[in-house]
Order: sequence, then structure tokens, then C-alpha cells
Amino acid sequence: MTQEFKSFYKTVGGNEGGKCKYPTRLDTYGCGCAHDCKYCYAKSLLSFRGLWHPEDPHVANLEKIEKTIQRLPKGTILRLGGMTDCFQPCELEHRITLETIKLLNQYGIGYLIVTKSHLVANDEYLNLMDKDLAHIQVTVTTTSDERSLIYEKASVPSKRIDAIERLQAAGFDVSLRLSPFIEGYVDYDILNAVRCNKILVEFLRVNTWIKKWFDIDYSDYTIHQSGYQHMTLEKKLEMLKNIQGFKQISVCEDETEHYLYWKEHFNPNKEDCCNLYNSHLFKNYITKTSSH
Repeated sequence: MTQEFKSFYKTVGGNEGGKCKYPTRLDTYGCGCAHDCKYCYAKSLLSFRGLWHPEDPHVANLEKIEKTIQRLPKGTILRLGGMTDCFQPCELEHRITLETIKLLNQYGIGYLIVTKSHLVANDEYLNLMDKDLAHIQVTVTTTSDERSLIYEKASVPSKRIDAIERLQAAGFDVSLRLSPFIEGYVDYDILNAVRCNKILVEFLRVNTWIKKWFDIDYSDYTIHQSGYQHMTLEKKLEMLKNIQGFKQISVCEDETEHYLYWKEHFNPNKEDCCNLYNSHLFKNYITKTSSH
């Protein structure tokens, strides 16, 4: 029996939250994600506490969600999908993400959707999301449908790429989120041909749990910080040279020295590695609604 998800709303602090422009997340489903990705840091954080239940994720209470949204100031941008995917398969049954988007539209609160599902580009959501409030990042980890099935249970990459292109064509602020970016998992001819203006890259960070679940070569992950291992900056820069098919590229980073490098020398927006568009439209929306 599905349980109510009580801790659906949180502002992330610490090393991660301090580097993120949008640290406040609202998870419509929690304590497990049906995608059950082997490299997932949320899975690694919750498993040892007995709080990871991919076969039966908890469901957030919509009344509590509305009470939370009502208290948020205009101009807020919430991240939907922080610890779990807000478009995992149970959304087709419970529709909590759909109803949450309706509430965010109603109260004029911006939302950053991060998902590995093609459902976000279905007509029902495409027609619902407000272009002045919605920002969408669709995560791709490999360009091979077959390979993806080995380590994640999300929509296959070809469906996610179709969703990205559909959102881009419809005029949404959408990014392909290459996360995690793993050497050898990407066919650059396929990646660089995706019809999308923006790409956001996040390199794999690993801990003991992820190493146990995810079988790859970790010999390049030689930098240790905050409980994770990272590749060197030189290795990351070498991999980035292969990405050439997008108008803008930015990097989301957890390792402090590398974070400062991307911020000062690489990302198009120093203050926002997500590089969200339509900020001027969002400000106009706030001015318009506040004057009523």
C-alpha cells in the first residue's frame, strides 16, 4: 500500500546546497524511485537508512504541497525532482506532479523539472506547463538504449531525446542534462545532433555505495572531497572537448576547486550553472501579477 511522503520539501545545505542556485526542492514522490539508477547519489544516501523503496515510492500529500506553495514568495524557482524523479511511472496513477504544476502556475511560482522520463513532453504536460515559469532538464546518461537498461529503469535515451526536441520545438526553456557524464557511454555524433540549444554537464561522483552497484573503471577518480571521489579537472576538460553541437554548455559541479573554475572560466552564467532562460519573462510575470 502506498504511503504518504511526509518530507517532500527541503532546502539543501552543505557543500552541495551552497553551490546550487536552486537548492530548494519539492519531491512529489519520495523514499525511493522506480528508476533505481545504480549511480544515484540519493539512492546511496537513503539505502543505508532503510528509506529506499523503488518498488513502492511514497506519495506526497497534495494539500500539504499547496500550503507550502502558498507561503513561497513570488520569484521563487522550485526544483521538482531532487531526491527522486517527479515523472517516474507512478505519476501515471497518482498525478501528483500534474496537480503540483497546476498549483505552481496558479500561484506564479517557477519550477525547474529534472527528469529521466519522456512523460514530461506528453501533450497533457506540454499544454499545461507555463513557458514563463517552467524550466525543464531531461537527463541523458548514454546514447545507447541497450546500455541504459543495464543500470537504470527510466525511459530509454532515444525517447528522452525525442522529448527534449519536442520541448525545444514548443518553445520551452529546456536543456539536455548529461548527468552523469561517463567516458565511453556517449556517441558524440548522436549527442551533438540533438536539436536543443543547451546542454548541462554533471560528471559522475562516486562513493562506496555507488562503487558497489555500478561496475565501471574508477581509476580516473582520484580526487577525494566530502565523501565522494572525482576525476581531475584536466580529465573533465578533455572530455568536454567532444561536445560541440549546442549553442551553450555549462557544468554543474560538486568539487570545490572545479566548481570555481567552471564558474569563473566556463559557464555562460557565473551565478547559475543551470543557465535558465526566460528570466526577463519571469520578472515581467511577477510584475504583472503583483500589480493586481
